[in-house]
Amino acid sequence: MNQIFNFLIEPYQNYAIIDVVLEAIAVILGLLSVYFAKRDQIAVYPTGMLSTIIFVYILFKANLLGDMVINAYFFLVSIYGWYFWSHKKEKKTENPISVMDPLEKKWWFIFFIIILFLIAGIYILFDKWNNWSAPIDCFTTGLFFIGMWFMARKRLEHWIFWIVGDIISIPLYLFKGLALTSIQYFIFTLIAIFGYIRWKQIYNSKKVIV
Repeated sequence: MNQIFNFLIEPYQNYAIIDVVLEAIAVILGLLSVYFAKRDQIAVYPTGMLSTIIFVYILFKANLLGDMVINAYFFLVSIYGWYFWSHKKEKKTENPISVMDPLEKKWWFIFFIIILFLIAGIYILFDKWNNWSAPIDCFTTGLFFIGMWFMARKRLEHWIFWIVGDIISIPLYLFKGLALTSIQYFIFTLIAIFGYIRWKQIYNSKKVIV
């Protein structure tokens, strides 16, 4: 037990106190954001945007450039998602939970491949591709890019992208010395699973107010 504890805590001995505090705040805000997403509440966006701003700084220092870029992307897409989720017509929500349309099902994989090449290019540009975590980070970044867009569009399937990406991210952040973030992604995985179940129930029962 002590070895596990030391493995989780030891990397933080070389961190500035402010960085540890910022990571903790970002983790809490991130968890709140996913919780609000599970409940289909608009608060997912303000909490998520604050979390991503902090993580851009943290991930840059950890040389996880792919995830750094995706957090910046999350912030921008959140602006659109906030509008899309809150858009109302005659005081009623106009955009309920839905599933991917045929065109989205056809093109998402192509966009995923394009994103992989773009993130790999960023790593090469900054001479970071020699790090073992680079290809893994590229893969999860692609998943999260797609997942975030479909979350903004309120597509049920976005939870699947989150679940796969979260599971891969747990050991990635752990071995990068970001134990708090690793724990966050473990909790993200659990919330995402329940989120998918909850959204599917809402979609199937047609209880969303439109």
